[in-house]
Amino acid sequence: MRPKPRTSMITVRPLKIAYCILGLSNPGGMERVLLNKVRWICDNTGWEVVVVTTDQRGREPFYRFPEKVRFIDLNVNYTDDNGKGIVGKATGYLKKRRLHRKRLSSLLKAEKPDITVSLFPCESSFIPAIKDGSKKVLELHFSKNFRVQYGRKGIFGFIDSMRLRQDERLVRKFDSFVVLTHEDAGNWGNLSNLSVIPNAALPLGVEADNDKKRVIAVGRLDYQKGFDRLIDAWAIIMNQHPELHNWQLDIFGQGEWQDMLVKKIKEYNLSNAKINSPTKDIASEYAESSILAMTSHYEGFPMVLIEAMTCGIAPVTFDYQCGPRDIITNNKDGILVSNGDTKAFADALASLMLDDEKRKRMGEAARESVARFSESSVMQQWEKLFSRLTR
Repeated sequence: MRPKPRTSMITVRPLKIAYCILGLSNPGGMERVLLNKVRWICDNTGWEVVVVTTDQRGREPFYRFPEKVRFIDLNVNYTDDNGKGIVGKATGYLKKRRLHRKRLSSLLKAEKPDITVSLFPCESSFIPAIKDGSKKVLELHFSKNFRVQYGRKGIFGFIDSMRLRQDERLVRKFDSFVVLTHEDAGNWGNLSNLSVIPNAALPLGVEADNDKKRVIAVGRLDYQKGFDRLIDAWAIIMNQHPELHNWQLDIFGQGEWQDMLVKKIKEYNLSNAKINSPTKDIASEYAESSILAMTSHYEGFPMVLIEAMTCGIAPVTFDYQCGPRDIITNNKDGILVSNGDTKAFADALASLMLDDEKRKRMGEAARESVARFSESSVMQQWEKLFSRLTR
């Protein structure tokens, strides 16, 4: 028998929830969001949580999850095919997806969850067809157009467009489809199963020192995060403002672009810019920073942005899709820069570096602004959704 809920803001019968994700060994935003949700559920309800992975490979999760959470890995390992050519990738993917569907179907029928949540990895293409009795929820951590953000041409561009159209058909098959911003909800149009639930801004228990001459950036070192654009902007600042040479740029992350970014820093001869390994104590790094720089090409809802803002850090970000427009009031609690305008980004960043009072004022406004994304407010929305689905 499942335990009764301890404290819950609305009356929801005890539930069993299965979350499906590729893996938990990376320090990514999606993994951290899942951790925060699961931790809240374990602390505030009597619900049972199972996390189902496909590519964990026996590794420990990067973040520490509550002990009562159960983890089940299906040992599908899609990433085995990452180094293969297009034919090998396609063939391997189809084989692994068949294996994935078979193993996940058996698992869900044995576990009998009330709700199964797909975080938009590979099972999203077939999970609505699994008849295990659970309500199926698709939780999208990107914006609708993330597949075509690369602007690829030829056969790859055609494939990207085809997959976007498949997404448009797929999301309608779920009992509930959840996006992170009102901006992205507008992209999907009038869907009867569509809900907007943002990520929660968890207080990290630290306050940024706005006198610190340090700019921080956090994220995976790949195309999406666009840190090459940040390094270009930093080089512009250093060339135009010798008086800012005592500032430091620290980028925290790992990924396939690491060598390229390190090389770029060396080519610019930027002694005050550095690529750092991911840290499990990002709060301490926020406490030693006064500005957050975000140069992403696209996001779903940037966790780094709201986390930094809860610490009182003033953000400068490109106005990419999606997230910044839902979070920032331009020139009040942050600065929005036209996406891709590196010179304008450099100017905006320099304006905060040069103006101590503006930096402090904007940091304080940022802390007050993200209070609307409190964990209690966000998780109450999830409770209401789950209650409606299982009524």
